[in-house]
Amino acid sequence: MIKQWAGDNELLFVAIKMLIAASVFLPAVNVIAIIAVWQERKIAGHMQSRLGPKHVGPFGMLQTIADGIKLLLKEDLIPRGADHFMFRLAPYLAFAPVFAAFLAVPFGPQLCFEASFNIGVLYLLAVLSVEVMGTILAGWGSNSKWAIYGAMREACQMVSYEIPLGISIICGLLVAGTLHMTQLNYLQGGGIWDWFVFHNPFIFCAFLIYFVASLASTKRAPFDLPESESELVAGFHTEYSGFRWMYFFSAEYGAMFIVGAIQAMLFMGGWNSAIPPIWFNFEPVTVPIIGWTLSTLCLDPVYWAIGYHPVEVGQAYFSGAIDAATTWGGKAQAMGISPFGLIVLNLYCLAWFVAKAWAVIFVHMWLRWTLPRIRIDQVLYSCVKVMLPASLVMLAGVAVWIAFVPAPTPPAGLPVHVGHLVGAVPWLQATTQVILMLLGLLIVASIVGVVLWTYIHRDKMPRKTLFPDVMPVGNEVHFTSGDESDAEPPSA
Repeated sequence: MIKQWAGDNELLFVAIKMLIAASVFLPAVNVIAIIAVWQERKIAGHMQSRLGPKHVGPFGMLQTIADGIKLLLKEDLIPRGADHFMFRLAPYLAFAPVFAAFLAVPFGPQLCFEASFNIGVLYLLAVLSVEVMGTILAGWGSNSKWAIYGAMREACQMVSYEIPLGISIICGLLVAGTLHMTQLNYLQGGGIWDWFVFHNPFIFCAFLIYFVASLASTKRAPFDLPESESELVAGFHTEYSGFRWMYFFSAEYGAMFIVGAIQAMLFMGGWNSAIPPIWFNFEPVTVPIIGWTLSTLCLDPVYWAIGYHPVEVGQAYFSGAIDAATTWGGKAQAMGISPFGLIVLNLYCLAWFVAKAWAVIFVHMWLRWTLPRIRIDQVLYSCVKVMLPASLVMLAGVAVWIAFVPAPTPPAGLPVHVGHLVGAVPWLQATTQVILMLLGLLIVASIVGVVLWTYIHRDKMPRKTLFPDVMPVGNEVHFTSGDESDAEPPSA
């Protein structure tokens, strides 16, 4: 569509795309950071029997905005012995890769800024690996031993954990058979059992390895050694303040969303609904009172309301019918829905995609306030001696599974890897997917159950002290001025 607006003027085409990127994705990254900071404060508060932010705005939701305004007004200081160029460049070098990664993420069938990337996953890995350079420059340019210690820790940690992280992603790509991120979403449209995480036991384990490695990649606990406030003051950003300090945290929370988006897109169905898109056809019946005549029904109410069939739309996409349409109405017709239904579909897919990525962020925050920080030697040991061998075993297992378990055959004219979406699934593959799906649902149900249990029992505070007789707390403490005349007489 942008090409139609610009015509043959390449400069206008580039200018329009830059304007869209600056006006949409730059605010989006900052909004994600604002919400994530508020959410982390609330999670930390409740896990520590506090309330977290509650005074500024409803539920304290405007506290982060107030803090952002405060940071903008703070004095911008640069240490006397710092390298001024590196010191100034580091925050923007940390933020730029995260911003660039958002440009390639498909949030919905038509909500992708750059849908032509046929190596989109590799692009995301490439740009996110640049973020470590901002951390190293911040530590080196600050001319501070605390900052340089944090930067070196980040360099060791990032370089180490990128290997199991990348191998885990390769496991997903082997199952998908494509690097195109839009295709990854369409391939998982057959329902929750068609998500790649449930394809075989090895990729199920690779999903967990990716999650642990992503914690180290985003400097989250228990791998937050580059900041390590108990040892290094604030680590690599010790000397930063104000606006530049804020950029580092915007980059961190933006990177958390990106790694969650990759996990959602590659393993958890992408923008597809978790509700099975099962359609039922029956004789027309009239609904009492409202007078509607129904002959079909889908378990997903939004899919049913707009008439969306994800498997059939996936076939239309891989046959080239959707890409061939150049107008909004044409794309809606190729997908078998109305133009208004296409708007609803994209918003619905956006909601599911963000919800899945945000679920990953929630677990990141949960772990931060649950697990203690480990030492740097333990960080490297867990990577080299545990994560790396495990990821290699999972890679070999996925390759063997794909080689020996027969893959579904797609209809004529469609790529081979589309058989996962439209082919007849063999009994061994189907049984494995159902078992792993039930296991995954059990894990999710247990996590949700813990959250609900803690919410229901939120008024029951934990014990204030383990030794109330010798270490009283609260209103049981009796303070005196220290004078002997004020002291109580000893009992007989």
